[in-house]
Amino acid sequence: MLHIYCPHCGEFREEEEFHVKGQAHIARPLDPDACTDEEWGEYLYFRKNPRGKHHELWVHSAGCRKFFNVTRDTQTYEIQEVYLIGELPQQALQGAEK
Repeated sequence: MLHIYCPHCGEFREEEEFHVKGQAHIARPLDPDACTDEEWGEYLYFRKNPRGKHHELWVHSAGCRKFFNVTRDTQTYEIQEVYLIGELPQQALQGAEK
């Protein structure tokens, strides 16, 4: 069982209190009315499904009901980082420094 840290509540809770909502950091089109059907379909339905490190959007559904981001290894299920929406993951920042 995973124990997930909620950055809003400030404590670790059991995974049953949370739900994953998919890939994090997906930019909404600036002008949806100007999108072609193909562009809109790409935005709505196509997501990365990598093996290894993945940034995901989670919600503390049985707690504070707030959203946050998680960096998780999809092979080992290890949670590497939890951070607020609007922030960049530290792992991405470390990669930029090299």
